[in-house]
Amino acid sequence: MKDEARKNKTSVRRKLFMAGVGFFILVMLVTSFFGKNGYMDIYRARKSCRALEGELQRLEEQKKKLELEIRELETDPGAVEKEAREKLWLMKPDEKVIVIKGR
Repeated sequence: MKDEARKNKTSVRRKLFMAGVGFFILVMLVTSFFGKNGYMDIYRARKSCRALEGELQRLEEQKKKLELEIRELETDPGAVEKEAREKLWLMKPDEKVIVIKGR
């Protein structure tokens, strides 16, 4: 009987130990996926980084276009006149402007 009680006691200890190890592994897995600096945080950071890189590329292209426009306005008087006519609706003294609605 003592052997049986000892086996049961050892079996219970072993089960508790295995349950503890299993719980520890489960906690480590959950933490590594959802905890601070876990897989999900890294995934979101990478996604955000890709979006910001796309935005940066778009802004750099816009900057190049604006720099080209600035150079053109500084060197070409015709470009200044064109911009004044299109954006400010300026005209020469004897000109008539025809505005067509619906376009």
